[in-house]
Amino acid sequence: MKTIYTKAVLTLLLVAAFAMGCKKSDLTTVNPNAQTTQTFWQNSSDAVKGINAVYGSLIIDGSYMRFSPIVENTRGDDATSYSPWDQIYNMGKFNMQSTGDGVLFSWTAYYQGILRANEVLKYVPAINMDAELKKRVLGQAYFLRGLYYFHLADFYKNVPMPLVPAASSADYFQKQQPQDVVWAQVISDFKAAEGMLPTTYTGLSPDGQIGRATKGAAAAYLGKTYLFTKKYAEAAAEFKSVIDMGLYSLVPNYYDNFFANNENNAESIFEVQFSRDAGGTDLGWGGDPSSGWGRTSARAITFGAASFGFTDVQPTPALYNEYLQEKTTSGGTDPRLDVTMYYNKPGEKLYNQDFATRYAGSSSLNALFCHKYENGDSGQADEYDWRSGINERLMRYADVLLMYAECLNELGTTNDAYQYIQMVRNRVGLPNLATVKPGMSQAEMREQIGHERFLEFSLEGHRFDDIRRWGWLQDATKLAWLKARDPEFNTYTPGKEYLPIPLTEVQTNVGLVQNTGY
Repeated sequence: MKTIYTKAVLTLLLVAAFAMGCKKSDLTTVNPNAQTTQTFWQNSSDAVKGINAVYGSLIIDGSYMRFSPIVENTRGDDATSYSPWDQIYNMGKFNMQSTGDGVLFSWTAYYQGILRANEVLKYVPAINMDAELKKRVLGQAYFLRGLYYFHLADFYKNVPMPLVPAASSADYFQKQQPQDVVWAQVISDFKAAEGMLPTTYTGLSPDGQIGRATKGAAAAYLGKTYLFTKKYAEAAAEFKSVIDMGLYSLVPNYYDNFFANNENNAESIFEVQFSRDAGGTDLGWGGDPSSGWGRTSARAITFGAASFGFTDVQPTPALYNEYLQEKTTSGGTDPRLDVTMYYNKPGEKLYNQDFATRYAGSSSLNALFCHKYENGDSGQADEYDWRSGINERLMRYADVLLMYAECLNELGTTNDAYQYIQMVRNRVGLPNLATVKPGMSQAEMREQIGHERFLEFSLEGHRFDDIRRWGWLQDATKLAWLKARDPEFNTYTPGKEYLPIPLTEVQTNVGLVQNTGY
């Protein structure tokens, strides 16, 4: 957290030095041009501005603008990296160094968001404003703080956990907390959010509510946190509550979940809002936030196909082959394959150019490239799409259905899991699982759910979380299987399932201990 608070420390030191040379009358003079926490939090408009700033941490470099999708995707067996930049290339090979930007970026982004959420939670309660609006603002702050701590526990394991803004310089150096303590705080925050947030913002003031956290989002993430901590009964109850809301459904076309044509649809429970038409036009690639930054994503350019992007992340052959294991009821290929990746098939086009013609005579002709979250279908002239406006879908209803099925299986009601898995399979025309694989045991259903999740959520950042929480890295047979599918697992060693804590933080804060293996 040193990185976040450095400017605040310098400001305090400068103020102190200035004060020592001032007369008493000078010290009581308020600078009308300098806004402070004491002068900012005055009314409902300030409260809304404050919570909007907490959302802002979702769209910066270390978060979903670029690096969180890199961290989440490269370590699974659905994605690989041949990037020339070691900060991406080494991420999926479990070889990150504590000195790297790739480790620091996400740490900084999420603690920035936590600092902002803590300020909302401290100062908004004292504002005289509409009670329902205040409740919604605080509910969103709890949700976003829970989400940011979820990512920190998921990426780094044991982390500092400030819950209030720093009152003095001593507060900058928070003691590291065990992962289970952080998970407990995440659960607490999502619970608070669930009780305070509306199911929908339709008809609520102020306008512009699309993208805000809802009760359904809080319940879904609370269930996910319970699932990650193996509290299956509690997780099942939360997922069932989302299902019973009747607000969400699977969109008929799987494609509509990953492109700009149908954002914030009936399947989307929470998504990060990007736009080519909002904010400035500058690119927010690291550094201090600037008012000129756009509200755009770098995912399209980072994951983009050869000669259309940087090709820092690509689908694996294992993913391609697994899509071919089962035919649809009409005898076709699983349609999720073509939505997920570009490859050399008859008629394949990207940016209105023929795949085979564009890559003729090059190694790219037989390569696999990411399709999800890419602008290659848009036909726009700018092939190198540095400024993508495609929203990142963090929680889909399909995920709730499959997580609920997993809970049912773990609770010993395996037969009840079939119907929820089949809802996801039906959309892409796969046969009835209860017919093709009836009466599966609990262990067999675990394997089936692994397969279903692999294909439904490929390149969406879920696969490595699944691998780790299922204990596959500690299972010699499963680890050997992963190594055979994805050679990047050959460089995995125990402890490397988590990122190292940034070295600058360890050197500055005596309360931090580096993660095992680094």
